[in-house]
Amino acid sequence: MTAPEPTPVADPTWKRDFPYEASAEEDVTRREFARYLVAGAGAMAAGNVGLAIWTQLRTINTGEPRAITPLAAVPIGEPHLFRYPTDADPAILVRLNDTDVVGFSQKCTHLGCVVFYEAEEGRWHCPCHEGNFEASTGAVISGPPTRPLGRIEVEVRDDGAIWALGARP
Repeated sequence: MTAPEPTPVADPTWKRDFPYEASAEEDVTRREFARYLVAGAGAMAAGNVGLAIWTQLRTINTGEPRAITPLAAVPIGEPHLFRYPTDADPAILVRLNDTDVVGFSQKCTHLGCVVFYEAEEGRWHCPCHEGNFEASTGAVISGPPTRPLGRIEVEVRDDGAIWALGARP
């Protein structure tokens, strides 16, 4: 007696709707995919940690002392533009009275827009997002910035020249 022939099983509905087959469709299991996903997320996390360490360990150019301009060339209440600590860094100073001169980075600490001095208001103003900073200290008065302007230490020397001594971010 011979065994009966098995009855053919019809293909599942999804195979009839999508009759495409790939030669390696069973090569990557869900478990392997999850492993790749976790490994990729781990590599991204390690990269972020490395970037954070690098930003903390790198040195920031605070600049070398150098002459900016004669004090007599800057009227009281008027700003003077210069570049410090490098030629790629815009900076601005203002003469507050006969003897007091303050200097700051001209980049807003919110998104790096250019700030300018408003003498009638006695403040530094960033027009991009309406950020305002105190004229003599660079402290935030209003707007979205959360950090004060980058300070540039300046002094008036005996020869009447304004010197930049160093920058503080």
